[in-house]
Amino acid sequence: MATFGKSSFDTAIYATFRPTYPRSLFDFIFRYHERNKGARWDRAVDLGCGTGQATVELTSFKRITGVDPSSKMIEVAQDTLKKTPVSTGQYEYVQASAESLPFLEDSSVDLVIGAQAGHWFDWNKMWPELARVLRKDGSAAFWIYSEFRFTRYPSLTRKINAYGQGVDPLNSIGPYWQQPGRSILENHLVEVPDGNEVVPGAFSDFERVFFTGLCDHYPSLPSPRSVIMRKKMTWDDLLSYLNTWSSLHTFRQHNPTDAENPRGDVAVRFWKDLMECAEQEDGRAVEGHDEVDIEWPLAMIMVKKA
Repeated sequence: MATFGKSSFDTAIYATFRPTYPRSLFDFIFRYHERNKGARWDRAVDLGCGTGQATVELTSFKRITGVDPSSKMIEVAQDTLKKTPVSTGQYEYVQASAESLPFLEDSSVDLVIGAQAGHWFDWNKMWPELARVLRKDGSAAFWIYSEFRFTRYPSLTRKINAYGQGVDPLNSIGPYWQQPGRSILENHLVEVPDGNEVVPGAFSDFERVFFTGLCDHYPSLPSPRSVIMRKKMTWDDLLSYLNTWSSLHTFRQHNPTDAENPRGDVAVRFWKDLMECAEQEDGRAVEGHDEVDIEWPLAMIMVKKA
């Protein structure tokens, strides 16, 4: 995750063009949390909070803490909070790693979440720290979203995978992801161990949930549910989203002359290829201001403290 903390990484673009999470996702998590009669709604913590996209959705709790190791991300999250018309004083942001939370007392947290961050955690350290800070009957939910796809153009999924996961160092950003984090994300967190394997008896429940689509996109995943993470955006906004990818940032550092390509840099070339394929399928010209439907498969781990 070090790429996000570099001074050259544009956190403003990241905050603006990253997809947001649907309210239905948080409703799903809150219903899980309230299954136990002893569940409380006093304190929630968002680990790897980034710019605070998920943190601000935890309004059901009296006190909410966003945690991120990047000072730049924390700065953006705090600035965003200052611009909120009505500040309730229930939010705070702390620069720290997810695996070490000394500012949290034992058994003091009711809900812990991690949005698009769990693939970076050291779970052999994470599970013991989670077991320490969660109250009895407290809950935790960690989710990621993997490679985007077009709702209307499933035939383009192959091109998307070739760009994001390919091995060509000059026309793919696949070789530039930080590992093993990216592989854990692409495999939908299945490598993350059960919490009770690391801290025996600490958790009363452990569930894996896959909102990856009912079609046969990922045949190895059990009991997939319908996709819930979707966004309608312009083609221009899609290019801006592509520019938030950390691997593209690393690609550009390794290939500074790529920007001189007459068709544009690697992200622009990929974007143009997608638009040209969409034009062929639609039989008409596609402009940057035209809208397109995007969806993301989402995987989640949910646990309860024993």
